[in-house]
Formats: sequence, C-alpha cells, structure tokens
Amino acid sequence: MRICVFLSAAELDDRYTRPAREFAELIGKAGHTLVWGGSNVGLMKVVADGVQEAGGRLVGVSVGFLANRARPGADEMVIAHDLAERKKLLLEKADAVVIMVGGTGTLDEATEILELKKHGRTDKPVVLLNTAGFYDGLKEQFRRMEEEGFLPRPLAELIGFAEEPAAALAYLEEHLGGA
Repeated sequence: MRICVFLSAAELDDRYTRPAREFAELIGKAGHTLVWGGSNVGLMKVVADGVQEAGGRLVGVSVGFLANRARPGADEMVIAHDLAERKKLLLEKADAVVIMVGGTGTLDEATEILELKKHGRTDKPVVLLNTAGFYDGLKEQFRRMEEEGFLPRPLAELIGFAEEPAAALAYLEEHLGGA
C-alpha cells in the first residue's frame, strides 16, 4: 500500500515524535510505501527515518521553494512547481491518506482530500491520527458539520479517526481490503 501522510515539518517534542515514529515503523515493517512532502526536517524526517529503517520505501513530493530541504536517498523524489501541484501529486501517488499532527499546511491538505471525497472525486480511505488529542477540536467541528447538515455524505464515509498508530494502519488496511 502507498500511504500518503500529511504532517508537520516542525521540530516537535516526544509526545508527537514517538507516535509518529511508531506509525512509520508499522508502515515499513508491513512493506508499505510512505508518500510524503519529501522534507528531511522535523516530524517529516522522523517519519521518513522510521519507514526507511524498517524496510519501507520513500516517495517524496517536495515543492520548488522547499527543494533545499528535500530528503536525499528517497526511493523517488519529485519537485512540484507549487503547493497545488504538490497536493495533486501526493494524492495521485497514494492509495490511502493519514493526517498526522501539523499546522496550516497539513490542515489545507486534509480539507482538500475531504472535499474531493465529499464530491465523489476519490474513494481513498482517509484516517486522522489524533495524537495526544491534537485534533479533538477538529473532530468536534466535523461532527457539528455533519449534525447541522453541512456534509452531503455521512462523516464516516469521509474520514476515520484513530487515537493510536496501530489503529490508523488497521483502518487503512481494512478499508483497502488488506492491500
């Protein structure tokens, strides 16, 4: 399975890096491929290191203005012209999506894939890994959108929620038939 992970390139503390590394090791040990923003810094580096060290493949999609941060030694690295092309390529190269902790860029990527799913433009499974309760507020907002009629499809058809790395991977495997 080619798993796209949307996440931060920020340097973060252990409450975020430990679960990210755990998820990365699960990807690698299962023989899956990481599709990610290609950066070799912060949480992006933690995940790439974990996948590679556990035997998984790395497919990066960086963007021109961040190319100096691209990871050397990835199995594949593409440099997109802009952020819109980057998102498009990340999704094209992936079978499934995991949303990990991140800032505005991660939120932008997350809402784009959910919008595509909402309109039936993709059926890729998407799971939000809610590390340390980081996305509790966002989960509540999504539920409110559903309850108040802002979503034309049930929330459960758009996204799954996981509190732990193993549950996130299990969700993807279940929704792709163990791909």
